[in-house]
Amino acid sequence: MRVTSALAAAAAALAIAPRAPAFCGFFVGKADAKLFNKSSQVAIVRDGNRTVLTMSNDYQGPLDEFALVVPVPSVLERDQIHIGDRKLLERLDEYSSPRLVEYTDPDPCEPRMVPMSARMFDRREVALAGGVAERSKALGVTVEAAYTVGEYDILLLSAKESRGLEIWLRQSGYQIPPRAARALEPYVKQEMKFFVAKVNLKEQKKTGYQELRPIQIAFDSPRFMLPIRLGMANAPATGETTQDLIVYTLTRKGRVEASNYQTVKIPSDADVPEFVKDEFADFYRATFTKAWHERDGRAVFTEYAWNMAWCDPCSAAPLTAEELRGLGVFWAAETAQRWRGQGGGTILTRLHVRYDERRFPEDLMFQETGDQQSFQGRYVMHHPFRGETSCEAADNYRTQIKDRRRGEADTLARLTGWSPDMIRDRMGPESVPESKSWWKRLWQ
Repeated sequence: MRVTSALAAAAAALAIAPRAPAFCGFFVGKADAKLFNKSSQVAIVRDGNRTVLTMSNDYQGPLDEFALVVPVPSVLERDQIHIGDRKLLERLDEYSSPRLVEYTDPDPCEPRMVPMSARMFDRREVALAGGVAERSKALGVTVEAAYTVGEYDILLLSAKESRGLEIWLRQSGYQIPPRAARALEPYVKQEMKFFVAKVNLKEQKKTGYQELRPIQIAFDSPRFMLPIRLGMANAPATGETTQDLIVYTLTRKGRVEASNYQTVKIPSDADVPEFVKDEFADFYRATFTKAWHERDGRAVFTEYAWNMAWCDPCSAAPLTAEELRGLGVFWAAETAQRWRGQGGGTILTRLHVRYDERRFPEDLMFQETGDQQSFQGRYVMHHPFRGETSCEAADNYRTQIKDRRRGEADTLARLTGWSPDMIRDRMGPESVPESKSWWKRLWQ
């Protein structure tokens, strides 16, 4: 069995201000997790010591070569393991991804109307061969439990030393990375257990699913963390070794941030030129990469933080109480919610980590803050009014458009590092509303 590259990030996840003004524009695009290569997603529900972890399996390849190794704080019982719904992670991604919105300027000659406030959203266990137990004991590995859950055969292992665990996995048919022992060592020293999953082809065929479904585990632990170092063992020995990880945390008190790495907000609320609408994916990749380099690749980026009772703007409908419970939000059905609405009382934080062994030498440690100020990665595109104007106010408006275009070009260059000449070329010539001569307006 080969430990999947999905482990590199998803299983790396535990594996091997005052309210903004009401939105009155139109949502046109989002920067979801699919934009990034070698990107995985994990959702963590956390309240006190209670933790529910949902790990995506974006593995592509022969199913009989799939394996997942996840350090866990204790031996899990059968009913602590569940097979989740991939669509729920997709829903989190759609709901929280950085987005592009557009506005169209009104006729400068028409009386201005004050926009109305946005409405709040209410809205069989596996038998082990006799010889395996003896071999395991000789290597210092103990098989603590074995289950079949959905399409996965799952073992819970403990180990006395990392080299013995590496040998046991290899002798058991797992094609693990050459650096596995070094990656496993800190978890062995912490006396953590190891959750090992592989695909049961017979059971997988019964499910009728073409893709592997997420694995969910529930446990108690005082440590709010993701041991990403194990996932780094899957990184290629040469070439690009960075991996992208999207972490969705669902908590009750406030947004989540890393406690052992700097957490910063992605640049947001920036006005960008109209052509970005057709190039939003390239724009956001460039924006994230530039922000990452400016922090020397050592920061965790907040892309979204919001109470799930509502959103402004919504790139997707808020998750229902049923969907939240599917992710493990056990308080979602409680009657005493802090906010009205289906997701009231649940704070979603979306964190984006691009990491490698050099820049992220430690596992990710998290802390829940009391900050409930809303934030989102949001970029704004303004369409100028392009009709004919017939008032003196239009003269000032045309000047404002020229100034705005210069500001948009400067902002885009600052966010992305793109060439100013390229930006001006992509923006094209100025397009401003035509104005009637003053004498034509005189007797209109």
